[in-house]
Amino acid sequence: MRMRVYGAVLAALTLTLVGCSGKADTGGGAETDKTGVKTGEGVTDSKITLGALTDMTGVYASLGKSVTQAQQLWVKETNAAGGICDRQIELTVRDHGYDPQKAIAAYTELEPDVLGFAQFIGSPFVAAVEQRVDGQDKGIVLPQAWSANLLGSPYVRVIGATYDVETINLIDYLLAEKRITEGDKIGHVYFEGDYGENALAGSQHAAKEAGLTVVEQKIKPTDNDMTAQVSALKQAGVKAIVISAGPRQAASLVGVAAATGFNVPVVGNNSAYAPQLLATQAGKALQKDYYIGSSTLPIGDAAEGPAKLAKAYAAQYPKDGLDNGVIAGYNAASVFGEALKKACESKDLTRAGVGKALLTIKGFGADFGISHDFTDPAAPSTRETVIMKPDAKTPGGLKVVRPAEVAPAAASFASKS
Repeated sequence: MRMRVYGAVLAALTLTLVGCSGKADTGGGAETDKTGVKTGEGVTDSKITLGALTDMTGVYASLGKSVTQAQQLWVKETNAAGGICDRQIELTVRDHGYDPQKAIAAYTELEPDVLGFAQFIGSPFVAAVEQRVDGQDKGIVLPQAWSANLLGSPYVRVIGATYDVETINLIDYLLAEKRITEGDKIGHVYFEGDYGENALAGSQHAAKEAGLTVVEQKIKPTDNDMTAQVSALKQAGVKAIVISAGPRQAASLVGVAAATGFNVPVVGNNSAYAPQLLATQAGKALQKDYYIGSSTLPIGDAAEGPAKLAKAYAAQYPKDGLDNGVIAGYNAASVFGEALKKACESKDLTRAGVGKALLTIKGFGADFGISHDFTDPAAPSTRETVIMKPDAKTPGGLKVVRPAEVAPAAASFASKS
C-alpha cells in the first residue's frame, strides 16, 4: 500500500477523481488536420497547450518558481524557432502551494484542455491522480517528483533516479569517502508520505548491504524545527544523517547540528536544498559537510549544457537567482518537446501518439551530465546520481564532488512501485 501525505484526504480525493470523468478513452475525439496529422485534447491547427502544476507558495516555492520559469524559457525558445509541428507551444500554469486539495482541483481543471503536463510537483499528489491518468485521461505527466511508487505507468514518467536509488547512491558516497563504515548507525529524517517512505526504502537497502543500522525520524511537511530530531540522533550515536525533506528542514537540521557540536556528514535528496539557504544562518554549516544528490549536473557547472542554459535563464530573468530547478524544469520540457517532435513525424499528436513517441526516446539529456532512457515505464530514466556540495562562490550554489555514478547496491536494487 502506498503511503500518502495527508493519507485520508488524498485517498478520498483519489476516489473522487476516478469517478469524476465519464471518458472511456481519449482517442475517441481525435481529428485529422489538413496535413494528415491526428490531433486531440490540447492541440489545434496552430497551438499545442501543455499544463504545469507547480508550487510557488508552499514547501517547494523556490524550486517551483525556477522550474516553471525554465519551462517558460523553453517555450519561448521553441516558439521563436518555429514551434513544433507548425504549432506554437503554450504553457498553462497553476500554483497549488503544495496543498493536496488545490493540486487535485488544478489537475481536474486543466486536464480536458491540455495535451499533457510538463510539470507536476509533489509525489503524493501525482500518485493520487495516477489511476485516472492511466485509466481514463492517458495524457503524459512528467512530475517533478521521484518516488518509485510512480513507476510502471506508461504516462506518468519519472525523469531521473527515484528517491530510493538516489539515497543508495548518497550513502555509497559516504562509504567510499570512509565517512561511515560497517557497524555504524546512520540517521534518516524523512517526510511522511511517498517521498520520504521511498527514500527510506533506499537507506534501509543500503544499510543492509553495508552492515549499517538506520535510526528513523519521521516528520511532517509542516515541521520546520529539527531540534528534537537532531537531539534524538545525537543521543543514538549516529555517524551520518540522511534527510529526505524540504530545504527548510534541511537548513534547520544542519544548522541545529552545527550549533550543538554534532559534527557528522549530512546527505540529502535533490529536493532538500535551495541556494537561498546559503544566505541564512545555516549557510556556513551547509557548506561544511552537507551533500546533495541529483540526476543532472548543477546549473553552475562549467559544462556546455548548464553554462548555455544559465546564460539564457539569466538573460530572461535577470532579477532571479539560479538553482537546480532551472535544469530540472528545462530538461522536463525538452523531453516533452522531443516526444512531440517524434509524434509529429508519425503524424499523431493525440495523447496516445505522444505516449508512443516517448517510449522511443533514449540517450536523451547528456548535455546536463546524464543520459536518460524512457523505453521502459517500469524503470526510472537513469540510476545515476551526481553528488554535489553547497558552495556560495559557485553560481547556483552547488559544485560537483563526485560525477554521475551508480553504486553497486543501487544497480542491483529493485524499486517497489
